[in-house]
Amino acid sequence: MKLSNLQKKLEKSEQYLPAEDTFFLADQLTGLSGNSALDIGCGSGYLTNVLKSTFNFVVGTDISFNTLLEQNYKTQNVICCNSADALNQKFDLIICNLPYLATDEIIDVATDGGKDGLEIPIEIINSALPHLSQKGKFLFVTSSLSDYMGLIDFVKSKNFEAKIIDKKKLFYEELIIVQVNHSLS
Repeated sequence: MKLSNLQKKLEKSEQYLPAEDTFFLADQLTGLSGNSALDIGCGSGYLTNVLKSTFNFVVGTDISFNTLLEQNYKTQNVICCNSADALNQKFDLIICNLPYLATDEIIDVATDGGKDGLEIPIEIINSALPHLSQKGKFLFVTSSLSDYMGLIDFVKSKNFEAKIIDKKKLFYEELIIVQVNHSLS
């Protein structure tokens, strides 16, 4: 059987360990609770574990089966799929530490976002939006190194509200948390 380029990359991909952007997103989860939450690109399982303390039902998805097998923070309800494509449920909260780095080629699926840092994040956002409950929130991390305003404009073009709710300056970039909600209109 011949493997696709993506399958070859996923076979060799390493788990994205919690880093500054992970902890920044985790800080945003304080005080949030509800019935259901989805962690897209759950990787190590760190954020999925944070969610399970305040949500009744938590699902984590990751495109890499090997990553799910080797999670440092083992969780239940993990699904190997592209973003939220395999799911048929609405969630009160969706989170994603997007692969936001602007790259000409996708080499590391955990960090490389493609052209302007938009290509992969737009695919993920497109997959997530139909799964957001009417009063739900979708929080994602992006960076000043990518076209983050392009992501916000994309979300708004899908008739959702999107706003920056927090920023964190690092030595080489600024991390940005964007919150997405259904439009009131």
